[in-house]
Amino acid sequence: MSIREDVSQFCQKVSVNVVFTGQVQMIPLFREHVGFWTKERKKSLRVGILFLIVALFIQFVAHQYSEKSATSFVGDLFLDNLPVVDFSYIIVNGAFLAIIIGLFLIILKPRYLVFSLKVVSFFIVTRAFFVTLTHIGIYPSQITLGDSPIDQFYMFLNLQDGFFFSGHTGMPFLGALIFWNEKFWRYFFIAVSILFGTAALFAHVHYSIDVFAAPFMTYAIFKFAELELFKKDYATMRE
Repeated sequence: MSIREDVSQFCQKVSVNVVFTGQVQMIPLFREHVGFWTKERKKSLRVGILFLIVALFIQFVAHQYSEKSATSFVGDLFLDNLPVVDFSYIIVNGAFLAIIIGLFLIILKPRYLVFSLKVVSFFIVTRAFFVTLTHIGIYPSQITLGDSPIDQFYMFLNLQDGFFFSGHTGMPFLGALIFWNEKFWRYFFIAVSILFGTAALFAHVHYSIDVFAAPFMTYAIFKFAELELFKKDYATMRE
């Protein structure tokens, strides 16, 4: 076997097929991007990114307002009876891990990317609106996060602020709806939603109504985005 053939086989093993003209072909992981990005889809992607930036700004403002306007706590059937369990590792590290997995999936599958950006933005804005309406104070036995860099970064991103409705429960459920046709990922995100919702209740960082209402709110957001707001992007995703 020649040296050229040896090198070619080695490159294929690391998923990069080097052509001896000096060009490198697309890594197989990103092969779905080849030929996908038409001019119109690139424009829609830029709009989706802009939507997300605006949504994150609105979320920041809403949480600042909600924090300043917070009143006293209220009783809750579940929180009044559940023991306090420090599930901060699941709530913080799990949230970042779920975000990384979701980003990885939509980057690998470009047909999901544009609709996902837009529906997530719509989710964030909708939740920010409800956060400004509900000024309930923190439940007394709510766990407090530590001083680790990841905990501080989590709080810096305002991922802990606001109650109704639970983003920890709703966002993974939104992931399940987005990847509904991918059986493994559908059940994976549903399981994550249940895990996060359970952890949020035992950690007393959400009232029960925040957790149990989240799937219904999320489903309504998804269907409105599918049927009214981003019909074309949804059709592309389901191709």
